[in-house]
Amino acid sequence: MATPDSDPWNRDLEQVGREALTAIRFGTVTLVVQDGRVIQVDKSEKIRLNKPGHIDGSGI
Repeated sequence: MATPDSDPWNRDLEQVGREALTAIRFGTVTLVVQDGRVIQVDKSEKIRLNKPGHIDGSGI
């Protein structure tokens, strides 16, 4: 049986993951794992500019 210190999944990690997922509409959430434990959560969000009213970036 795992002790609380060795548990790779805990309520804090779940909360951070939920916040990251609910904060973005398009993008990725990546969990970085080291020695079987999550040590970092990365969030990368895409911002789409091809909607009406946005600047056309096709000439860039």
